[in-house]
Amino acid sequence: MSLWVGILLGVVQGLTEFFPVSSSGHLVLIQVLIPSFEQPGVLFDAVLHLGTVFSVLYFLRREIAALLRSLLPDSPGNAAAGETDAFQGSGRWIILLLLIGTVITAAVGLTFKDRIHGLFLSPETTAAALLVTGTLLLLADRIKGPGRTERDLSLADAAIIGIAQALALVPGISRSGSTIAFGIFRKLSRETAARFSFLLSVPAVLGAVILEARYAAAVPAADWPVYIAGFLAAAVAGFAALKVLFSVLNRRGLSFFACYCWAVGALALLLSSF
Repeated sequence: MSLWVGILLGVVQGLTEFFPVSSSGHLVLIQVLIPSFEQPGVLFDAVLHLGTVFSVLYFLRREIAALLRSLLPDSPGNAAAGETDAFQGSGRWIILLLLIGTVITAAVGLTFKDRIHGLFLSPETTAAALLVTGTLLLLADRIKGPGRTERDLSLADAAIIGIAQALALVPGISRSGSTIAFGIFRKLSRETAARFSFLLSVPAVLGAVILEARYAAAVPAADWPVYIAGFLAAAVAGFAALKVLFSVLNRRGLSFFACYCWAVGALALLLSSF
């Protein structure tokens, strides 16, 4: 794999991780077209996802800092013992919800990890899953209204969005698309659903990277510059994608991304039939 291929895949990952069009699906379909591409497990994909985690950490740095401060004793905004209404919506409450969503995703990922790995070798499955993603986005886009905010997030919201993230382990099912869509189905505002989705992505991706780290010894020393270049490209492209997404999410909606997923999925199915 050349340096330029690594950078190309990093840019693709960065853009498609946060645009609700399935980064894993795009990586699978593009990697099939690269004759020389190979990776131990899905380690290279995991490294690219790690790059987008860094872009989330930077883009949402204020929100993340506030969540971390909420863990301190007597932190402003935390409720006293027994003040249930005040606790709900506080930083500690959001962290609890993120943990619930993460545990659900991890349970599914660990249980079906071998089957999930196998799906990364199936362009047909990826293409069909993109069609599913497009349908979810279109259905979510039809739901209107101001929606609930972070202070209204519930245990049920976290569980359902965690299940949606687990489903997105299938390449072609967009992680951001499915979690944002199910957040909107739960009557969350688009921005609230997106922020919770991207915060939830951090532990999920870090867990995937830890699982794939066992393949690091199989990477030739000459290939590590490619991995690093892909990581950096994914981080930069991911930050740009986040800025664009939040600026258009409320103004333009999700229909464009739905049509895009359908077009790519249909084209991939057509090409795979030859």
